[in-house]
Amino acid sequence: MSGYRPGLFAIFAAAAVAVFLLMPLLAIVPVSFTHTRYLAMPQGQLSLRHYRELIDNPDWLNSALLSLRVGLVSSAVATILATAFGLGIWMFRPRLAALLVGFVLLPMVVPPVVSAMTLYFLLTTLSGFNDIVGYDSWLGVALAHVVMIAPFAVVLVLVALSQLDRRIDLAARGMGASVAQRAFRVILPNIKFGILTAALLSFVLSWEEIGVTLFITSVNAVTLPRLIWMGLHDNIDPAIAAVSVLLITVTILVLLTRLLIQGRRPIAWSSRARHRRQLSARRDQAEG
Repeated sequence: MSGYRPGLFAIFAAAAVAVFLLMPLLAIVPVSFTHTRYLAMPQGQLSLRHYRELIDNPDWLNSALLSLRVGLVSSAVATILATAFGLGIWMFRPRLAALLVGFVLLPMVVPPVVSAMTLYFLLTTLSGFNDIVGYDSWLGVALAHVVMIAPFAVVLVLVALSQLDRRIDLAARGMGASVAQRAFRVILPNIKFGILTAALLSFVLSWEEIGVTLFITSVNAVTLPRLIWMGLHDNIDPAIAAVSVLLITVTILVLLTRLLIQGRRPIAWSSRARHRRQLSARRDQAEG
């Protein structure tokens, strides 16, 4: 049966919507090459001064490294917690599973301002006991990001577990496997792509988080989104457009890499299936 092929009007409509959504992003590119000290379209003269400022000004590099550190730590912790929670719900099926899931997903439905104020009071309280995890510290920012991004990781892990055949776990339990063996040798290998997706989404959410970060940081823990916000709020710095272009470029490269990996995966699967069929045919010939 032949697959569905979109018509000319559908292709044109999709292209028009894509152009409409990408126009604001594309408008940033020429602005980043302006020679003026404010955000404006270049008037016949292009300049790389704002890209040079990203290199000369250490604040941009320090903020990017801080955002990278916070994103890696918070996404790793959130993914581990989400995986452990999902495994517990899926394997043991407690009576209050729906209530527990709803409680974990509360940061997704609570207004961000409420979450920001709650985390602000929590971190200021912790600052009275230590100087490591508290207000305006990078570990405090990472802790707040874990609270905000963990629900999204939980959703992705639960979705991956819902697609797993429960009979696999029942077979492992029937063969005498312990809980740890069932979790690490049976269940986790079958949901590894869901866990990787949860980790990637958690990192992206932590990297771009700004609402809560504005409440829990001041001058010491300045992440890249906060530095961009400060540049827009205090003085409209064209270097922000240069940073935006670099982030868009990195995003496009990551998406292209993901598409290439997905394109090669079916080829690898088909070659493995062909190899298995050849081995099966040789086995049948040997038995015959």
